[in-house]
Amino acid sequence: MAEIYAIISGKGGVGKSTFTAGISGALVSLGKKVLAVDCDIGLRSLDLLLECDEQVVFDWGDAVLSRCEPSRAVIHGSPDFIAAPRGFEAEFNAENLRELLSAFSEKYDYIFIDSSAGVSRAFETAVGAADKAIALTTADNICVRSCAAACEKARRLGIADLRLVINMFEIRPAKKKKLLNLDECIDETGVRLLGVVPFDRVLAFASVTGIKPDEFSPSDRAFERIARRLTGEDIDLICE
Repeated sequence: MAEIYAIISGKGGVGKSTFTAGISGALVSLGKKVLAVDCDIGLRSLDLLLECDEQVVFDWGDAVLSRCEPSRAVIHGSPDFIAAPRGFEAEFNAENLRELLSAFSEKYDYIFIDSSAGVSRAFETAVGAADKAIALTTADNICVRSCAAACEKARRLGIADLRLVINMFEIRPAKKKKLLNLDECIDETGVRLLGVVPFDRVLAFASVTGIKPDEFSPSDRAFERIARRLTGEDIDLICE
């Protein structure tokens, strides 16, 4: 049975979709079967990051509304992918998304639901369909505070297994007190740290340039470390 994670944040721009693509790819490289699901209804972008936007015919909303068989909404790749609907319908709720994903659960080891930012209706749908969550933040006060609010909302929605990833981290500004350090991020959110992804200029512009980080890039190594921690390996937290 798949472990179903919602990828959440308090505000936009912290890299949820990039992280979803990166962690999914890293787990595939470790031999895991992964399904990435875009739940940013109306603002989907994960298809662009996974370079499968031209293959999208159906989305999970079509499957929920019985416009297609659930399997036809899946784009097969590394990882497999289901696009978000372009707009809201009353049927696009946590209960129906969870029911849809349950049909795929035995086929995958991990399912990642890329949520919208904040605590919107799409956020509630993503979190309500998941069993666990990974909260993403950057190391500035505004992002960390909003991440803490999103984590509290996730707990109220029933998520007990909640982990933190600090994204686009730069150690020099943190040492100069221009950004929060790792301990401050953990203390503010009250969430156990899963991993740290250092700032990687190539990754930051990947969706525009089409150039992806290679296996020796800081971000790619970070995704691999986090993936191994998710699978239960005892890997030290190292910020590179």
